[in-house]
Amino acid sequence: MTDSRPVPIIPPKLHHATFLTLKLDEMVRWYGLVCGLQPVHYAETAAWLTNDEANHRIALIAHPAITRPENKPTSAGLHHTAFEYATFGQWLDNYVRLREHGVTPFMCLDHGLTMSMYYADPEGNGVEIQYDCFGDWAASKEWMWSAREFAENPIGEWFDPDKIVEARAQGLSQDEIHEGARAGKYRPENPPADVLLPEAY
Repeated sequence: MTDSRPVPIIPPKLHHATFLTLKLDEMVRWYGLVCGLQPVHYAETAAWLTNDEANHRIALIAHPAITRPENKPTSAGLHHTAFEYATFGQWLDNYVRLREHGVTPFMCLDHGLTMSMYYADPEGNGVEIQYDCFGDWAASKEWMWSAREFAENPIGEWFDPDKIVEARAQGLSQDEIHEGARAGKYRPENPPADVLLPEAY
């Protein structure tokens, strides 16, 4: 008898992502700096990293058959993985910390449901660092599903993170900053032309 149910009764949860790499050591260092991911097991040709109670959240495989990608920014496949901070303050403080290490995002977008900064790892994979503007997944999911604003502009509004840092220093609240970003108040002088990843090779 064929099971016609379209989805599993109990869906599995996303556990980890695995990347092929030519830069294993550099990738391990980068994910440690940017996302706090530390190796649970680190071998000559692979590493398994985590930043929470899971045994690993990112796996890195350095197989000898791996070759450099061609036209990765415009090739079909994974665009980015995403990590979320619980608060606006933690999220923005992380930007300042990474900036001091010379690590800056290649694009920043206020999507309405999240404010998000996008970084590129040493292999050119995107990494989104976000915070939920609603502070409640149920509320942000409902807004994403029902809001005309999101339907009309699902990508969101560009923002310059240094302008966000300055706005906070001037005493604006996270809600005021979010509202300003949605209105284009903190747009960069030269916004990216699109959301494609930068070329790493």
